[in-house]
Amino acid sequence: MWGLPLIVLLVGGGLFLLVYSRALPYRHFAHGFAILTGRYDNHSDQGTLSHFQALTTALSGTLGLGNIAGVALAITAGGPGAVFWMWLTAIVGIATKFFTATAAVMYRGYDSQGTLQGGPMYVIREGLGKHWLPLALFFAFAGLCGTQPVFQINQLVAMLRSSIAYPLELATEQSHFGFDLTVGIISALLVLSVISGSLSRVGKVTARLVPAMVVGYMLMTLGILATHLSEIPAAFGLIFHDAFTGQAVAGGALGTVIQVGVSRGAFSNEAGIGTESMAHGAAKTNEPVREGLVAMTGPVIDTLIVCTCTALVILITGVWQSTEADGVALTANAFSTTYGNWGPLLLTVMVIFLSLSTILTFWYYGSKCLGFLIGAQHQHHYVWVYCLLIVAGSVGSISVIFNFLIGMYAAMAIPTMLSALILAPRIMRAARVYFSAFDSQR
Repeated sequence: MWGLPLIVLLVGGGLFLLVYSRALPYRHFAHGFAILTGRYDNHSDQGTLSHFQALTTALSGTLGLGNIAGVALAITAGGPGAVFWMWLTAIVGIATKFFTATAAVMYRGYDSQGTLQGGPMYVIREGLGKHWLPLALFFAFAGLCGTQPVFQINQLVAMLRSSIAYPLELATEQSHFGFDLTVGIISALLVLSVISGSLSRVGKVTARLVPAMVVGYMLMTLGILATHLSEIPAAFGLIFHDAFTGQAVAGGALGTVIQVGVSRGAFSNEAGIGTESMAHGAAKTNEPVREGLVAMTGPVIDTLIVCTCTALVILITGVWQSTEADGVALTANAFSTTYGNWGPLLLTVMVIFLSLSTILTFWYYGSKCLGFLIGAQHQHHYVWVYCLLIVAGSVGSISVIFNFLIGMYAAMAIPTMLSALILAPRIMRAARVYFSAFDSQR
């Protein structure tokens, strides 16, 4: 799925949007962050979430295990050079997110119950017309499959197992099914208590959880980087060198480095995937361009800042050269080199909240995709299926789970990028009108 054609569509498409817009959105980051303060909010506008809640809801689907476990998996599979291609995906993803999120508000549509919704399936239906409906259905199906909670709960269980269950002898490496199942059931009940309150409650929860956990995680990573300042330049040098040689990968497969970096980068910031457009499409605004400016801050926060800190921590501590751990366990090993036994425990707290916030957001994405496929009046049944998937994911295999989700992310990117590229002229017309009015008011 993540072969050359899709990489060209995702990265090449993002580069085209960057050039086509003449880097217009890149010149207005200050305005994008100003919108997040709430000074441009209008409570009478259509939508459900404030600009800030829409961003934190979208970030809760990306900030979390994509940054903690996803980066570790990228380095394990593609070497340090994969981080460079994650950066490239994020840089062009800024333009991609601007276009896709703007389109998500420009082309909102009503579901079968008459509720205004946003997302690539509605963008395709409302913006491209009924002849493109099969592409919208394709996205909804891939989105339903790709936003399952199994990876998040699987990594959460792995973290709790290594940092709590084994030290306290609640489980052993040979016998941990009971512990895993218990964590899965408790997590399902916690998620059920929140998602029973619909999107507005999810938005309120993520608006509190995400900023606090990101600040806490950044402080932990900066603490490690501060004690290894002299090694940071060498880590950057390794990333840039390996990005074009692939020497850290068995066989020196440069194509593998690029493929892994782009796919993990997309998994990290979701630029061009389309899931985050469902959150931004629910923003309470009648100015589509305004939400596009909010959305484009996501890859900067998510990949260029948080993922980079995670990658540097893994590289400067040297744990990436070990074959004994992968995913979140590898990141935990990196933290333990500086913080000792407290490292995995502190990381566990972060993982608990970040993974649960991601699970909450993924429920929203999946339910909206299901509602588009079978009717919004039936999507409430998804709550029970979703909770069962949380329990199943707690005892599943990480390799099978992660590969399946990465494949579904690839499938989602096809309709999302095609619709953004086709609608780009209309989005740019709206952007020029908006920025012309904005510049005249300053």
